[in-house]
Amino acid sequence: MTNRDRSIMQFIKFGVVGVSNTFIAYFTYVLICMMGFNFHIGNLAGFVTATLNSFYWNNRYVFKIEENESRTWWKALAKTFVSYGFSGLVVTEILLIFWIDVIGVSSYVAPILNLFITVPLNFMLNKLWAFKKEK
Repeated sequence: MTNRDRSIMQFIKFGVVGVSNTFIAYFTYVLICMMGFNFHIGNLAGFVTATLNSFYWNNRYVFKIEENESRTWWKALAKTFVSYGFSGLVVTEILLIFWIDVIGVSSYVAPILNLFITVPLNFMLNKLWAFKKEK
């Protein structure tokens, strides 16, 4: 299998994991919003639960370590939180403010729109940095 084929397969697997992350983050977000909390709090709670889910499955399934390779799990977890923090909090918050406060999109639809920007960004950050194999 070529490197290009491996990357395509990783992106597909990343998408499968991402679907579960999306449901987890969105369910948490909606639950928190329905409890009367601000959408910013919902976004933070969704971020934490989805990032933990993402790390587990990406580490075990998408960017798994092959024989003769190594990765320090806690470094990968820290990098996962930093990369998702950038895309899942900073970029997402800016986009939520734009969609909800500027454009007037429903706060329940806005997170779905964000996926078109954050999914490719997250894949690149995870592949090239968070789960990069150590030498």
